[in-house]
Amino acid sequence: MKRKNLARNFLDFLSRNMYAIINISGKQFKAEEGLKLRVPKQTVDTGKKLIFDEILMVHDGKMATFGTPTIAGTKVTATVLNHGREKKILVHKKKRRKGYQRKNGHRQWFTEIQIQNINMSNRKRTATKKSAKPQEKK
Repeated sequence: MKRKNLARNFLDFLSRNMYAIINISGKQFKAEEGLKLRVPKQTVDTGKKLIFDEILMVHDGKMATFGTPTIAGTKVTATVLNHGREKKILVHKKKRRKGYQRKNGHRQWFTEIQIQNINMSNRKRTATKKSAKPQEKK
């Protein structure tokens, strides 16, 4: 049963649509069209569009393109859904036998976005040229 699920997941992975690895605020995310992501807080109002141009890799379903370090001319467009805070993380410090204990909490801000599209404007397209042979007159 597990092998069937693994094989199905692997085949789904191979047949995926276009995706990109993007850098947002120093963190890398995998972006696919329609995917919702929680990224570090962005200073954009809810409902507005964000354009990310720091694209590290793009896979179009057949071929992967890697940047050095980024791919020029490629952009990912996203819409801001909402802003919020993550669950509280408790930080507890203690030094044994010294009576030293500190407890602190932290909630990180995030922005939830939905990826709209991945635009590859600089992609080299190979056009097939037909050689025009002059027709002989008879």
